[in-house]
Amino acid sequence: MRSPALQTLVTAAEAAFTTHAADAASRRSIARAFAALETVRPASGRDAVRLPVCDLWLDKALSSAELTGDLRHLADAFLAVETELCWQPRSGATANASADFAAGHANAILIGPGGIERRSDVWLGVSLLAPGVRYPDHTHPPEETYLVLTPGDFSQDDGPWFQPGPGGSFYNPPGILHAMRAGRTPLFAFWLLLAKDN
Repeated sequence: MRSPALQTLVTAAEAAFTTHAADAASRRSIARAFAALETVRPASGRDAVRLPVCDLWLDKALSSAELTGDLRHLADAFLAVETELCWQPRSGATANASADFAAGHANAILIGPGGIERRSDVWLGVSLLAPGVRYPDHTHPPEETYLVLTPGDFSQDDGPWFQPGPGGSFYNPPGILHAMRAGRTPLFAFWLLLAKDN
């Protein structure tokens, strides 16, 4: 069984992702992901880890007055389980990342490999960037939908940077090159990956 706090987070995420989906591809991916999440998988039992960047910037990122309604509910549900997360820096290549990337970012998986609930079909996670930090260009096989809770810039397929804004959502097809960067304030975003065989 999922803990009540994690289930509240899943329910809040489904509502927010569905409400803010910007296109048909996002809506299809979100619907399939949350349908899969109706089946509960075992808890990972992994120890929680918090990185210094979280101590510095997480509360500031999620205290924005722009987070209202379903976004505020999602942020509060996330904070209720945040102490259970294993925050980690990104591993692998760091093409085009800013010089302060290593110490200026953190990722955490809520549901998925290494998450509170261990599974491989759906990954629900978050990324936090300190002000001025640029995340590296990267790709991955699963399709992905972002739900952004703060200001910040994103790029896809070497195209121009765009600003979804709080509540902005967009879809990354499998294998597309993408990146993100924070401006003068921290960037915080949820991401939902759906494995190809789901």
